[in-house]
Amino acid sequence: MAENSTWHALEDTEVCARCRTNPADGLATAEAKRRQQEYGANELTEKEAVSPLVLFLSQFKDFMVLVLAGAAVLSGILGEIADTVAILAIIVLNAVLGFVQEYRAEKSIAALKKMAAPTAKAVRDGTVGEIEARDLVPGDIVLLEAGDRVPADARLIEAAALNVDESMLTGESSASRKHALPLLDGELSIGDRKNMVYMGTNVTDGRGRAVVVATGMKTEMGRIADLIQAVEEEMTPLQQRLEQLGKWLVYGCILVCLIVVGTGLLRGEPLLTMVLAGVSLAVAAIPEGLPAIVTVALAVGVQRMIKRKALVRKLPAVETLGCTNVICSDKTGTLTENKMTVRKIYTGGKLYYVSGVGYLPQGTFTLGEDTIDPQKARPLLKTLEYGALCNNAALQVEAADGGAYEHWGILGDPTEGSLLVAAGKAGIRPDDLQTRYPRQLEIPFDSTRKRMSVACADGERDQIVCVKGAPDLVLDLCRELLTEDGSRPLSAADRREILTANENMAKEALRVLAVAGKRISKLAPDTAPEAVESELVFYGLAGMIDPPRLEVKKAVTRCREAGIGVVMITGDHPTTASAIAREIELLDTGGAVLTGMELEKIPDGELQERVARTTVFARVSPHHKLRIVKALEANGQVVAMTGDGVNDAPAVKEAGIGIAMGVTGTDVTKEASAMVLLDDNFATIVAAVEEGRAIYANIRKFIRYLLSCNTGEVLTMFLAALLRLPLPLLPIQILWVNLVTDGLPALALGVDPAGRDIMREPPRGSGESVFARGLSRKILTRGIFISCATLGVFAYTLATGDLGKARTLAFATLIMAQLFHVFDCRSEHQFIWQLGLFGNTYLVAAVAISEMLLLAAVYVPFLQTVFATVPLVAADWLLVVLAAASVSGLGWATETMTAFFRRRQLTRRQA
Repeated sequence: MAENSTWHALEDTEVCARCRTNPADGLATAEAKRRQQEYGANELTEKEAVSPLVLFLSQFKDFMVLVLAGAAVLSGILGEIADTVAILAIIVLNAVLGFVQEYRAEKSIAALKKMAAPTAKAVRDGTVGEIEARDLVPGDIVLLEAGDRVPADARLIEAAALNVDESMLTGESSASRKHALPLLDGELSIGDRKNMVYMGTNVTDGRGRAVVVATGMKTEMGRIADLIQAVEEEMTPLQQRLEQLGKWLVYGCILVCLIVVGTGLLRGEPLLTMVLAGVSLAVAAIPEGLPAIVTVALAVGVQRMIKRKALVRKLPAVETLGCTNVICSDKTGTLTENKMTVRKIYTGGKLYYVSGVGYLPQGTFTLGEDTIDPQKARPLLKTLEYGALCNNAALQVEAADGGAYEHWGILGDPTEGSLLVAAGKAGIRPDDLQTRYPRQLEIPFDSTRKRMSVACADGERDQIVCVKGAPDLVLDLCRELLTEDGSRPLSAADRREILTANENMAKEALRVLAVAGKRISKLAPDTAPEAVESELVFYGLAGMIDPPRLEVKKAVTRCREAGIGVVMITGDHPTTASAIAREIELLDTGGAVLTGMELEKIPDGELQERVARTTVFARVSPHHKLRIVKALEANGQVVAMTGDGVNDAPAVKEAGIGIAMGVTGTDVTKEASAMVLLDDNFATIVAAVEEGRAIYANIRKFIRYLLSCNTGEVLTMFLAALLRLPLPLLPIQILWVNLVTDGLPALALGVDPAGRDIMREPPRGSGESVFARGLSRKILTRGIFISCATLGVFAYTLATGDLGKARTLAFATLIMAQLFHVFDCRSEHQFIWQLGLFGNTYLVAAVAISEMLLLAAVYVPFLQTVFATVPLVAADWLLVVLAAASVSGLGWATETMTAFFRRRQLTRRQA
């Protein structure tokens, strides 16, 4: 059987002919077995998985890991067992974290499999029976009814009031009404193929009969599985920067160490002494604690995010958030409530606005500027009552706590449910109403009539007829109009006014239903629909929509202030998408919406240019979403993709930061994501971005601190060699400096609180170096200042002829200068007196501990022997403190002068 992607455009008889099946008797068992061998099982398949051992060993290929391994070997040679153990622990910890992250990353397909139906009702050999869904083959005839999960992609050949929830594929909030008629347009999107049903979707109402046209990986669900598995994991910007940093540091350190060793040998220093000095300097210069500090900073950020309702599944994603400059968001359930809500009611010649959120039956009715009592507005009250009676949905409390209702839900069609909620807001209890007017007759909705009618008893002799449906068709059945003064004949002017109100609501993307009714004598059960639905009284129009979340508009504004673009990508109709986008100020009045049909015709090169100026994409399929994300990334954007349905999973996985909805999101999307929103709140994304920026700022802080300190250590040894001075520090002293200064203070910088203006700055570029925005200049200048202060104290004291004391003073000065400098690193724009000394109590404590370790090395007799130090007196410490403080003073002066000249240059340019 040939593949055909346009089954919806064919007559059902032609579909059966191409599938070589009998619509009444189905396939013969023998033929079904033959086809199963040809097409395979009806299940999703996974690519061959990498073994856990290979995955774990691959974690040790990273360049920085190899450098750390080399540092561990060097530390072992020097007899520094503690350093060796610490470095090896860091290596193993990072490997375990990386392994866990990658091992969990491929669980998306397993979650996707869970969404497939376990069994199916199929016709084989003329008999209906229940079979394993995996045994279905193209050509099988399957039966569907309310509550079923569709077992394969199929073309309907019969449909009776069939509604299917396809939100997982299309993103549409309401169930799709299905029929069996052919659709002439062969290029319709999934959401518009009303005669097709797809694997994994759910039947909410009615029944149907369909012929299977695709199974397994050939289904739409299978295509999504393919897209998920085809997405390649890429390094985050931070990972890329750290890899480059590691290489730069190693090559630079090796060069400087060789120069120091060579210069010492030429000066006549012992070979062993210079080799040990070079090795010690290499160990000190390479910031082996950097990966561990990055990991800790990210982990702390994760804890902060959990408090703000964002659960991070992959640590590097925390940092990626900080450079996100585009958020691609699904509409339904992400930007909107995913709860159909009646917003406007037109009745009795008046337009009422209905307030309230979600399915909670609380809200107000306003007419113009005035709040009105719906119980005193007869046409409004009748519209609400008859809409609630002509209804098969149920309003229910889904959660309660201590007797206080917390969460209301709808059982049944969301559109019908919204009418019940609107009635509840008017004080009408649907249960009481249905008890008062028991239903005696129902004429169900179908796609031809486009309306539903019920007859309910009103006393022993009378009945009321309630009708709801498409406004134009219901209006044609009406002869009278209900007003405040009672019913009167429906004039041509009335009809035009009602149709105009309908058009105005439709332009606002409201889904409009008309409500009508009449009072009659008791009908016979076999009364023809035409007799029931005639001579009606028109009551009103109800306009409903899935409204935006209350906090979304503010969140979009915050994104704009932070230089972050927001893009809506939805499977919903363009009119609905544009209306929501305008309401949250995402789309300008003249802004255009790009549809999936248009995307199909745009080549990749042109798409890159189009996505840069498009904020709303509608009627898109999963592969369209993936193309949009890739096009944005090709433009150099760091993309955060949010979503909840299966259709979002491939794009969520491809994006730099994939974000899933925790409440309404499917397991597939959660497994593909890097972060899960625990409250499904778009505003939480903005909070997460703020945390991401703060974490990256902290990473820059301790990179600045570590490298400026290490630069100071290397330059101290290097310049001493060039100046033909004795070694200012012994190998063991270099290692102690490294331990005292590179540990706790750097770690404390990783938990520094976020700056107040962090969300008023534009996002950094994805290709921006970690040394950008003057960081390399600050590292180099502070390193020079630290080395000059240390060498100055060393040379001054050496003039007295006491080499031991000179080295002790140099040792103390180098450590103290770094501990002063750590406070400078708390901000790139503000001085310590602006931030406050105790703004980070962890840092104060870390510096205090480091100072005690310095004092121990100077005054504890046993350690004096180990580190070749001598006790210092008060005058010595005064010299040390003044020299160390001068480093910060020179740094502040340099920054002040730099800022002055920049402002002066900017003023000249503006002039």
